[in-house]
Amino acid sequence: MAVNAIDPDHYDRFRRFLERSCGIVLGSNKQYLVASRLGQLMARQGVRDLGELVQRLEGAGSHALRSAVIDAMTTNETQWFRDTYPFEMLESQLLPALDRGRVRIWSAACSSGQEAYSLSMAVQEYRDRGRPVEASVVGTDISPQMIERARAGAYSASEIRRGLSAERQRRFFVAVDKDTWRVRPEVSRGVSFRQHNLLESFTLLGSFEIIFCRNVLIYFSLQARQDILHRMAQALVPGGYLVLGASESLPRQLNEFELVRTPQGVAYRRR
Repeated sequence: MAVNAIDPDHYDRFRRFLERSCGIVLGSNKQYLVASRLGQLMARQGVRDLGELVQRLEGAGSHALRSAVIDAMTTNETQWFRDTYPFEMLESQLLPALDRGRVRIWSAACSSGQEAYSLSMAVQEYRDRGRPVEASVVGTDISPQMIERARAGAYSASEIRRGLSAERQRRFFVAVDKDTWRVRPEVSRGVSFRQHNLLESFTLLGSFEIIFCRNVLIYFSLQARQDILHRMAQALVPGGYLVLGASESLPRQLNEFELVRTPQGVAYRRR
């Protein structure tokens, strides 16, 4: 699909569909992104143009196509222990402050599972220092394909190298073959994954002591961000912590949290 072939009205209809379906807000000049990410999918589906695609997406029986389109438009950028400091803050500040024998942690928009498994590894390292705690990690993502990959817990050598030290690789992974590594049972045992759209209710997820929601809210409108963060506050136990991405912050209108500054970085505590 050529960028210059995208009808402006079709593009606007697609932008509205994407925001309604998953919260992603496309700018007015992102036609190149749509063309690059949907071109092959549309060719496989025999779709002539973006207008026909939207028509199919809004028709009955379009669940599989909707999932494929949303998956193609979702940025699945991730790595192990991404940005480092949130996991150091988890071990040195958040878990000691909670001082509980058991915690539930939510990795929202977990992509192919690296963040959720990194959280489990960080808890293991915390326990190595003599701090008794049991943790369960719930990873969610809007993409069924990403959730399947996360559940498999198997990663290529190139994926393993993105943020994972040699020491952690030896301790927490086992080689399947020369190019595939799988997380060990002691890491995966406390981690579960489920497909979930952040625009939908959080009720069935239960309550959490800690929520990691990093580098995803930047794709949502301000109104959607406020709604998601308000509902995340309801999902946190009083005194629980929310960790956002380095470039993200809470809207001023949100008063359910208080800012907590630590030597490693910033977190938000449920009032």
